[in-house]
Amino acid sequence: MDCPACSKAMIVVERQGIELDYCIECKGIWFDSGELKLLSHALGIDIELPDWAAFPEAQTTEKYRRCPRCNAKMNKMEVGEILIDRCPQGHGLWFDAGELGGFVAQQMRGAGGGEAQVIKFLGETFNVGRAASGG
Repeated sequence: MDCPACSKAMIVVERQGIELDYCIECKGIWFDSGELKLLSHALGIDIELPDWAAFPEAQTTEKYRRCPRCNAKMNKMEVGEILIDRCPQGHGLWFDAGELGGFVAQQMRGAGGGEAQVIKFLGETFNVGRAASGG
């Protein structure tokens, strides 16, 4: 599968029953539908997932990306300070480098520890340390 941001081939990594598509060039991560919830369960944290369909299209100058599954132009949604790309057909979500950690931190306000667990999981999965979170 090619990266929706830089068009390079992504690698597939499976860990704890979760298959992640990761771009070693730009450090972005593709989550197929339902995989973000699987990540939440695998790490034993409660990531409050928003109703993606309820988000209006974000106004941005950032280049639109195409879904790596169906090639449809993805919708850009602003979730707090994070701009997430979502396939309009529901195939999944694209997180640019650093966005996943920020998203998890926003969704877990007050819960504590979740962001560090996600960063540790991604670092161990991709052997890139904190670079997977952009930090």
